Amino acid sequence: MFERHAATLGLGDPMVYLADLQQAVLVPFVVPSGPLDSDDSQCLGIDSTLAGRAFQRVEPVLEQAGPPDGEVRVWAPLVNGTERLGVLVVTVPARVTVEAPGSVLMTRIKRFASLAAELVMTKSLSGDTIVRLRRRAEMGLAAEMQWSLLPPLTFASMSVTVAGGLEPAYEVGGDSIDYAVDAGVTKFAIFDGMGHGLSSAHLATLIVAAYRNGRRSNRSLTALVRIIDEAVVSTYGGEMFATAVIAELDTESGLLSWVNVGHPEPLLLRDGRLIKLLHVDPTLPVGLDLNPEESGPEITVGTESLQRGDLVVIYTDGVVEARSPEGDFFGQDRLVDLLTRHLAADLPAPESMRRIIHALMKHHQGQLADDATMLFVQWCPEGTEALVP
Repeated sequence: MFERHAATLGLGDPMVYLADLQQAVLVPFVVPSGPLDSDDSQCLGIDSTLAGRAFQRVEPVLEQAGPPDGEVRVWAPLVNGTERLGVLVVTVPARVTVEAPGSVLMTRIKRFASLAAELVMTKSLSGDTIVRLRRRAEMGLAAEMQWSLLPPLTFASMSVTVAGGLEPAYEVGGDSIDYAVDAGVTKFAIFDGMGHGLSSAHLATLIVAAYRNGRRSNRSLTALVRIIDEAVVSTYGGEMFATAVIAELDTESGLLSWVNVGHPEPLLLRDGRLIKLLHVDPTLPVGLDLNPEESGPEITVGTESLQRGDLVVIYTDGVVEARSPEGDFFGQDRLVDLLTRHLAADLPAPESMRRIIHALMKHHQGQLADDATMLFVQWCPEGTEALVP
Protein backbone atom coordinates (compact mmCIF):
# COMPACT_ATOMS: atom_id res chain seq x y z
CA MET A 1 0.00 0.00 0.00
CA PHE A 2 3.00 2.32 0.47
CA GLU A 3 5.01 1.45 -2.66
CA ARG A 4 3.72 4.15 -4.98
CA HIS A 5 4.06 6.92 -2.44
CA ALA A 6 7.55 5.77 -1.42
CA ALA A 7 8.70 5.77 -5.04
CA THR A 8 7.73 9.42 -5.50
CA LEU A 9 10.09 10.24 -2.60
CA GLY A 10 12.99 8.24 -4.01
CA LEU A 11 12.52 5.40 -1.52
CA GLY A 12 12.29 1.72 -2.37
CA ASP A 13 10.89 -1.50 -0.90
CA PRO A 14 8.80 0.04 1.91
CA MET A 15 7.56 -2.32 4.59
CA VAL A 16 5.82 -1.67 7.90
CA TYR A 17 6.40 -3.78 11.01
CA LEU A 18 4.08 -3.38 13.99
CA ALA A 19 5.03 -4.02 17.61
CA ASP A 20 3.02 -6.81 19.16
CA LEU A 21 0.92 -6.10 22.24
CA GLN A 22 3.71 -7.09 24.64
CA GLN A 23 6.38 -5.28 22.59
CA ALA A 24 8.53 -8.37 22.21
CA VAL A 25 8.57 -8.66 18.40
CA LEU A 26 7.87 -6.58 15.30
CA VAL A 27 5.19 -8.18 13.12
CA PRO A 28 5.17 -7.61 9.34
CA PHE A 29 2.10 -5.69 8.21
CA VAL A 30 0.65 -8.40 6.01
CA VAL A 31 -3.11 -8.85 6.05
CA PRO A 32 -3.88 -12.17 7.80
CA SER A 33 -6.32 -14.62 6.26
CA GLY A 34 -7.47 -16.14 9.55
CA PRO A 35 -7.27 -15.59 13.31
CA LEU A 36 -3.74 -15.36 14.68
CA ASP A 37 -2.23 -16.99 11.61
CA SER A 38 0.83 -14.76 11.18
CA ASP A 39 4.17 -16.40 10.44
CA ASP A 40 6.41 -16.06 13.49
CA SER A 41 9.48 -16.71 11.34
CA GLN A 42 8.93 -13.33 9.67
CA CYS A 43 8.78 -11.42 12.96
CA LEU A 44 11.78 -9.37 14.11
CA GLY A 45 12.88 -9.42 17.75
CA ILE A 46 12.82 -6.01 19.40
CA ASP A 47 15.76 -6.97 21.62
CA SER A 48 17.86 -8.60 18.92
CA THR A 49 17.62 -6.71 15.61
CA LEU A 50 18.46 -3.35 14.07
CA ALA A 51 14.75 -2.84 13.53
CA GLY A 52 14.26 -3.37 17.26
CA ARG A 53 16.99 -0.85 18.05
CA ALA A 54 15.17 1.78 15.98
CA PHE A 55 12.01 1.00 17.95
CA GLN A 56 13.76 1.08 21.33
CA ARG A 57 15.71 4.28 20.80
CA VAL A 58 13.06 6.02 18.67
CA GLU A 59 15.68 6.96 16.07
CA PRO A 60 16.51 5.79 12.52
CA VAL A 61 19.05 2.99 12.13
CA LEU A 62 21.00 2.34 8.92
CA GLU A 63 21.91 -1.10 7.55
CA GLN A 64 24.10 -1.78 4.54
CA ALA A 65 21.95 -3.78 2.14
CA GLY A 66 24.62 -4.52 -0.46
CA PRO A 67 28.18 -3.48 -1.40
CA PRO A 68 29.69 -0.55 0.53
CA ASP A 69 28.72 1.85 -2.22
CA GLY A 70 25.35 0.22 -2.80
CA GLU A 71 21.88 0.42 -1.35
CA VAL A 72 21.23 1.20 2.28
CA ARG A 73 18.28 -0.02 4.31
CA VAL A 74 16.84 2.52 6.76
CA TRP A 75 14.77 1.42 9.75
CA ALA A 76 12.69 4.37 10.99
CA PRO A 77 10.45 4.32 14.08
CA LEU A 78 6.70 4.63 13.61
CA VAL A 79 5.48 7.09 16.22
CA ASN A 80 1.92 8.33 16.35
CA GLY A 81 1.91 11.44 18.49
CA THR A 82 4.05 9.95 21.24
CA GLU A 83 3.12 6.26 21.03
CA ARG A 84 5.55 3.82 19.42
CA LEU A 85 3.71 1.60 16.94
CA GLY A 86 6.56 -0.17 15.16
CA VAL A 87 9.05 0.61 12.40
CA LEU A 88 9.11 1.44 8.70
CA VAL A 89 11.92 0.08 6.55
CA VAL A 90 12.90 1.53 3.15
CA THR A 91 15.93 1.28 0.86
CA VAL A 92 17.84 4.29 -0.46
CA PRO A 93 20.49 4.50 -3.22
CA ALA A 94 23.59 5.09 -1.09
CA ARG A 95 24.69 5.68 2.50
CA VAL A 96 26.35 9.01 1.71
CA THR A 97 23.01 10.31 0.41
CA VAL A 98 21.05 9.62 3.55
CA GLU A 99 23.84 10.39 6.05
CA ALA A 100 24.75 13.78 4.63
CA PRO A 101 24.25 16.69 7.07
CA GLY A 102 20.73 18.03 6.66
CA SER A 103 19.92 15.13 4.34
CA VAL A 104 16.77 15.83 2.38
CA LEU A 105 16.29 12.09 1.96
CA MET A 106 16.41 11.40 5.71
CA THR A 107 13.90 14.19 6.26
CA ARG A 108 11.62 12.55 3.71
CA ILE A 109 11.97 9.18 5.43
CA LYS A 110 11.04 10.62 8.82
CA ARG A 111 8.02 12.43 7.40
CA PHE A 112 6.95 9.35 5.47
CA ALA A 113 7.21 7.28 8.67
CA SER A 114 5.18 9.88 10.55
CA LEU A 115 2.41 9.81 7.96
CA ALA A 116 2.47 6.00 7.89
CA ALA A 117 2.11 5.92 11.68
CA GLU A 118 -0.86 8.26 11.57
CA LEU A 119 -2.48 6.13 8.87
CA VAL A 120 -1.91 2.92 10.84
CA MET A 121 -3.41 4.42 14.00
CA THR A 122 -6.40 5.86 12.15
CA LYS A 123 -7.17 2.57 10.43
CA SER A 124 -6.85 0.63 13.68
CA LEU A 125 -9.76 2.63 15.08
CA SER A 126 -12.11 1.65 12.27
CA GLY A 127 -11.11 -1.96 11.59
CA ASP A 128 -9.73 -5.09 13.25
CA THR A 129 -6.88 -6.13 10.94
CA ILE A 130 -4.18 -4.06 12.63
CA VAL A 131 -5.42 -5.02 16.10
CA ARG A 132 -5.30 -8.71 15.14
CA LEU A 133 -1.78 -8.38 13.75
CA ARG A 134 -0.50 -7.01 17.05
CA ARG A 135 -1.86 -9.95 19.05
CA ARG A 136 0.21 -13.11 19.45
CA ALA A 137 -2.39 -15.07 21.43
CA GLU A 138 -6.11 -15.23 22.01
CA MET A 139 -7.27 -12.44 24.33
CA GLY A 140 -9.62 -13.11 27.23
CA LEU A 141 -12.85 -11.15 27.47
CA ALA A 142 -11.74 -9.37 30.66
CA ALA A 143 -8.54 -8.21 28.96
CA GLU A 144 -10.52 -7.11 25.90
CA MET A 145 -12.58 -4.86 28.17
CA GLN A 146 -9.52 -3.45 29.88
CA TRP A 147 -7.51 -2.68 26.74
CA SER A 148 -10.49 -0.93 25.17
CA LEU A 149 -10.69 1.27 28.27
CA LEU A 150 -7.03 2.35 28.41
CA PRO A 151 -5.67 5.69 27.26
CA PRO A 152 -2.51 5.64 25.08
CA LEU A 153 0.23 4.02 27.16
CA THR A 154 2.71 6.78 26.25
CA PHE A 155 2.49 10.55 26.37
CA ALA A 156 5.40 12.97 26.11
CA SER A 157 5.81 16.73 26.12
CA MET A 158 8.46 19.15 27.30
CA SER A 159 6.71 19.40 30.70
CA VAL A 160 5.70 15.80 31.43
CA THR A 161 6.13 12.22 30.24
CA VAL A 162 3.67 9.45 31.08
CA ALA A 163 4.26 5.74 30.41
CA GLY A 164 2.18 2.75 31.45
CA GLY A 165 2.45 -1.02 31.30
CA LEU A 166 0.12 -3.95 32.06
CA GLU A 167 0.66 -7.69 32.32
CA PRO A 168 -0.44 -10.38 31.72
CA ALA A 169 -1.47 -8.58 28.53
CA TYR A 170 -3.96 -11.19 27.33
CA GLU A 171 -5.61 -11.93 30.69
CA VAL A 172 -5.42 -8.70 32.71
CA GLY A 173 -8.72 -7.88 34.37
CA GLY A 174 -8.73 -5.95 37.64
CA ASP A 175 -5.96 -3.38 37.14
CA SER A 176 -6.22 -0.16 35.20
CA ILE A 177 -4.55 3.21 34.70
CA ASP A 178 -5.83 6.53 33.45
CA TYR A 179 -4.52 10.05 33.00
CA ALA A 180 -5.30 13.42 31.45
CA VAL A 181 -2.72 16.03 30.40
CA ASP A 182 -4.00 19.60 30.21
CA ALA A 183 -2.45 23.04 30.29
CA GLY A 184 -0.62 23.39 33.60
CA VAL A 185 -1.78 20.11 35.16
CA THR A 186 -1.50 16.36 34.66
CA LYS A 187 -3.96 14.14 36.52
CA PHE A 188 -3.35 10.41 36.79
CA ALA A 189 -4.40 7.32 38.71
CA ILE A 190 -3.76 3.61 39.05
CA PHE A 191 -6.37 1.13 40.28
CA ASP A 192 -6.15 -2.45 41.56
CA GLY A 193 -9.53 -4.16 41.78
CA MET A 194 -10.10 -7.27 43.86
CA GLY A 195 -10.40 -10.67 42.24
CA HIS A 196 -9.73 -11.84 38.72
CA GLY A 197 -11.52 -12.29 35.45
CA LEU A 198 -14.69 -10.74 34.17
CA SER A 199 -16.04 -9.51 37.51
CA SER A 200 -12.81 -7.61 38.13
CA ALA A 201 -12.94 -6.13 34.65
CA HIS A 202 -16.47 -4.88 35.30
CA LEU A 203 -15.26 -3.33 38.56
CA ALA A 204 -12.32 -1.62 36.85
CA THR A 205 -14.57 -0.27 34.10
CA LEU A 206 -16.93 1.25 36.66
CA ILE A 207 -14.06 2.77 38.66
CA VAL A 208 -12.37 4.37 35.66
CA ALA A 209 -15.69 5.78 34.44
CA ALA A 210 -16.40 7.27 37.89
CA TYR A 211 -12.87 8.69 38.05
CA ARG A 212 -13.16 10.30 34.63
CA ASN A 213 -16.58 11.70 35.45
CA GLY A 214 -15.33 13.34 38.62
CA ARG A 215 -12.03 14.45 37.07
CA ARG A 216 -13.78 16.08 34.12
CA SER A 217 -15.98 17.95 36.60
CA ASN A 218 -12.74 19.26 38.14
CA ARG A 219 -13.42 17.67 41.53
CA SER A 220 -10.75 17.58 44.23
CA LEU A 221 -8.70 14.50 45.01
CA THR A 222 -10.71 13.76 48.15
CA ALA A 223 -13.97 14.23 46.27
CA LEU A 224 -12.77 11.84 43.57
CA VAL A 225 -12.19 9.12 46.17
CA ARG A 226 -15.69 9.56 47.55
CA ILE A 227 -17.26 9.65 44.08
CA ILE A 228 -15.57 6.38 43.13
CA ASP A 229 -16.42 4.80 46.47
CA GLU A 230 -20.08 5.75 46.13
CA ALA A 231 -20.24 4.24 42.63
CA VAL A 232 -18.71 0.95 43.80
CA VAL A 233 -20.84 0.72 46.97
CA SER A 234 -24.07 1.48 45.13
CA THR A 235 -23.28 -1.16 42.50
CA TYR A 236 -21.75 -3.94 44.60
CA GLY A 237 -23.06 -3.25 48.11
CA GLY A 238 -19.69 -3.68 49.79
CA GLU A 239 -18.87 -7.00 48.13
CA MET A 240 -16.17 -5.57 45.82
CA PHE A 241 -13.40 -3.06 46.49
CA ALA A 242 -10.25 -1.62 44.94
CA THR A 243 -7.07 0.13 46.02
CA ALA A 244 -5.73 3.16 44.18
CA VAL A 245 -3.34 6.07 44.02
CA ILE A 246 -4.99 9.20 42.61
CA ALA A 247 -2.73 12.16 41.91
CA GLU A 248 -2.24 15.42 40.11
CA LEU A 249 0.91 17.25 39.09
CA ASP A 250 1.11 21.01 38.64
CA THR A 251 3.36 21.07 35.59
CA GLU A 252 4.16 24.76 36.08
CA SER A 253 5.52 24.47 39.63
CA GLY A 254 6.24 20.74 39.97
CA LEU A 255 3.93 20.35 42.98
CA LEU A 256 2.64 16.79 43.23
CA SER A 257 -0.51 16.05 45.24
CA TRP A 258 -1.89 12.57 45.83
CA VAL A 259 -4.13 10.35 47.93
CA ASN A 260 -3.39 6.75 48.78
CA VAL A 261 -6.40 4.45 48.86
CA GLY A 262 -4.94 1.35 50.53
CA HIS A 263 -2.27 1.03 47.83
CA PRO A 264 1.53 0.43 47.75
CA GLU A 265 3.40 3.71 48.21
CA PRO A 266 4.70 5.42 45.05
CA LEU A 267 8.44 5.76 44.49
CA LEU A 268 10.25 9.04 43.84
CA LEU A 269 13.46 8.80 41.82
CA ARG A 270 15.87 11.67 41.21
CA ASP A 271 19.05 11.59 39.12
CA GLY A 272 18.60 7.85 38.68
CA ARG A 273 18.36 7.08 42.41
CA LEU A 274 15.50 6.31 44.78
CA ILE A 275 14.94 9.37 46.96
CA LYS A 276 11.98 8.24 49.03
CA LEU A 277 8.69 6.43 49.21
CA LEU A 278 5.85 8.92 48.86
CA HIS A 279 4.08 8.37 52.15
CA VAL A 280 0.70 9.69 53.20
CA ASP A 281 -1.73 8.16 55.65
CA PRO A 282 -3.80 5.80 53.49
CA THR A 283 -7.55 5.58 53.53
CA LEU A 284 -9.57 2.38 53.14
CA PRO A 285 -10.07 0.94 49.66
CA VAL A 286 -12.97 2.30 47.63
CA GLY A 287 -16.08 0.15 47.90
CA LEU A 288 -16.03 0.02 51.71
CA ASP A 289 -18.41 2.99 52.14
CA LEU A 290 -16.15 6.02 52.63
CA ASN A 291 -18.66 8.49 51.28
CA PRO A 292 -20.55 10.02 54.24
CA GLU A 293 -18.77 13.38 54.69
CA GLU A 294 -19.41 13.66 58.44
CA SER A 295 -19.00 10.08 59.58
CA GLY A 296 -16.63 8.74 56.93
CA PRO A 297 -12.88 8.39 57.53
CA GLU A 298 -10.62 11.36 56.85
CA ILE A 299 -8.86 11.33 53.49
CA THR A 300 -5.36 12.81 53.70
CA VAL A 301 -3.75 14.54 50.71
CA GLY A 302 0.02 14.29 50.43
CA THR A 303 2.18 16.89 48.68
CA GLU A 304 5.73 16.84 47.35
CA SER A 305 7.66 19.52 45.46
CA LEU A 306 9.39 17.80 42.55
CA GLN A 307 12.63 18.85 40.95
CA ARG A 308 13.05 18.90 37.18
CA GLY A 309 13.58 15.39 35.88
CA ASP A 310 12.05 13.68 38.93
CA LEU A 311 10.28 10.40 38.17
CA VAL A 312 7.24 9.15 40.08
CA VAL A 313 6.61 5.41 39.83
CA ILE A 314 3.29 3.87 40.85
CA TYR A 315 2.62 0.14 40.71
CA THR A 316 0.14 -2.48 41.84
CA ASP A 317 1.10 -5.17 44.34
CA GLY A 318 1.22 -7.74 41.53
CA VAL A 319 4.56 -6.20 40.48
CA VAL A 320 6.54 -6.67 43.69
CA GLU A 321 4.66 -9.77 44.87
CA ALA A 322 5.21 -11.75 41.69
CA ARG A 323 7.00 -14.98 42.60
CA SER A 324 9.44 -17.00 40.55
CA PRO A 325 8.84 -20.77 40.27
CA GLU A 326 11.37 -21.09 43.13
CA GLY A 327 9.22 -18.84 45.31
CA ASP A 328 11.35 -15.66 45.17
CA PHE A 329 9.44 -12.38 45.20
CA PHE A 330 10.25 -9.88 42.46
CA GLY A 331 10.39 -7.32 45.26
CA GLN A 332 10.78 -3.58 45.56
CA ASP A 333 14.59 -3.74 45.66
CA ARG A 334 14.72 -5.53 42.31
CA LEU A 335 12.26 -3.01 40.84
CA VAL A 336 14.35 -0.05 42.05
CA ASP A 337 17.55 -1.64 40.74
CA LEU A 338 16.02 -2.07 37.28
CA LEU A 339 14.72 1.48 37.32
CA THR A 340 18.09 2.97 38.22
CA ARG A 341 19.96 0.90 35.61
CA HIS A 342 17.60 1.80 32.80
CA LEU A 343 17.56 5.46 33.76
CA ALA A 344 21.37 5.42 33.73
CA ALA A 345 21.23 4.05 30.17
CA ASP A 346 19.34 7.21 29.14
CA LEU A 347 16.46 5.24 27.65
CA PRO A 348 13.11 6.84 26.79
CA ALA A 349 10.54 6.31 29.56
CA PRO A 350 8.37 3.92 27.48
CA GLU A 351 11.44 1.80 26.69
CA SER A 352 12.38 1.61 30.38
CA MET A 353 8.81 0.53 31.09
CA ARG A 354 8.96 -2.14 28.39
CA ARG A 355 12.20 -3.61 29.75
CA ILE A 356 11.01 -3.68 33.34
CA ILE A 357 7.76 -5.40 32.40
CA HIS A 358 9.73 -7.97 30.40
CA ALA A 359 12.09 -8.54 33.33
CA LEU A 360 9.05 -9.12 35.54
CA MET A 361 7.62 -11.67 33.11
CA LYS A 362 11.00 -13.41 32.83
CA HIS A 363 11.28 -13.61 36.63
CA HIS A 364 7.91 -15.33 36.74
CA GLN A 365 8.56 -17.36 33.56
CA GLY A 366 5.62 -15.71 31.82
CA GLN A 367 2.93 -16.86 34.28
CA LEU A 368 1.83 -14.12 36.67
CA ALA A 369 -0.58 -15.10 39.43
CA ASP A 370 -1.88 -11.52 39.69
CA ASP A 371 -2.17 -8.49 37.41
CA ALA A 372 0.97 -6.34 37.39
CA THR A 373 0.54 -2.72 36.37
CA MET A 374 2.91 0.25 36.44
CA LEU A 375 2.73 3.96 35.67
CA PHE A 376 5.65 6.40 35.24
CA VAL A 377 5.16 10.16 35.44
CA GLN A 378 8.24 12.36 34.94
CA TRP A 379 8.25 16.13 35.34
CA CYS A 380 10.26 18.20 32.83
CA PRO A 381 12.09 15.18 31.39
CA GLU A 382 15.24 15.51 29.32
CA GLY A 383 15.79 13.85 25.97
CA THR A 384 12.15 13.76 24.88
CA GLU A 385 12.83 15.26 21.45
CA ALA A 386 12.31 11.92 19.69
CA LEU A 387 8.95 11.41 21.35
CA VAL A 388 7.57 14.93 21.21
CA PRO A 389 5.59 15.47 17.98
